[in-house]
Amino acid sequence: MEKTLSDLQPTVRPDGRLPDATVARLPVYLRALHTLAESGSETVSSEELAQLTGVGSAKLRKDLSHLGSFGTRGVGYEVRMLIELISTTLGLNRSWPVALVGIGNLGHALAGYAGFASRGFRIAALLDADPATVGEVVEGLTVRHVDELPEVVTEHQVSIGVITVPPTAAQQVADRLVAAGVRSILNFAPCVLQVPDGVEVRKVDLAIELQILSFHEHRRLEAAKQPADNQSKNGVLPSSLKPSNLKRRALRRFPGKGVNEEVIGG
Repeated sequence: MEKTLSDLQPTVRPDGRLPDATVARLPVYLRALHTLAESGSETVSSEELAQLTGVGSAKLRKDLSHLGSFGTRGVGYEVRMLIELISTTLGLNRSWPVALVGIGNLGHALAGYAGFASRGFRIAALLDADPATVGEVVEGLTVRHVDELPEVVTEHQVSIGVITVPPTAAQQVADRLVAAGVRSILNFAPCVLQVPDGVEVRKVDLAIELQILSFHEHRRLEAAKQPADNQSKNGVLPSSLKPSNLKRRALRRFPGKGVNEEVIGG
């Protein structure tokens, strides 16, 4: 018997919320499922979906169990059903109007990104404070002055605000969005925003992601410099990257600076 969404029994927490970690992984599953659907796949096993998403199969099954009990042993999950279920859970069964504040290079790029529309989001308004930018037409939308934000939010029923302004202006823009009634903000500015309770903020910091990649590249380069007998076969760090040696190097570079041993790992 074919199952429908009404047949599924969700197993959310007693407070009615899905675990935050599960929510963060659902879009990853959804992206992989869309790829499967576009290739003509009708079903997928938890092991196959786990491999596509880089998530352990046990963790994936637990995440999906929060949404209901609908997998078929020996067959797996129906791709279209799972897409519909995750999309509904994420609120993507409607189009969310988005206001983008800050029409610089990044703002222009985001305004022209076609992937938003196919995933449930619509750039409804573009705003900026620069008189030279206000009035410009970008992707069919006329850039409005940020002072018009309250009217824009009401006019387009904006649900989500995207901030792509310099960090010095980001907090002020966030305050304006909150005052206008926006309760969900995506922040591309490299700073931490202070917002009231009930306002959700997600931060995208490309520099931090690059710095994390730099750490892994640094480890590989340092490991390559070590003599063969100093490289562990079981994943132990080479001597140059052990916390105690890193601490000593830091103390030599900054003598008398009171280097925190707990932070460095001594």
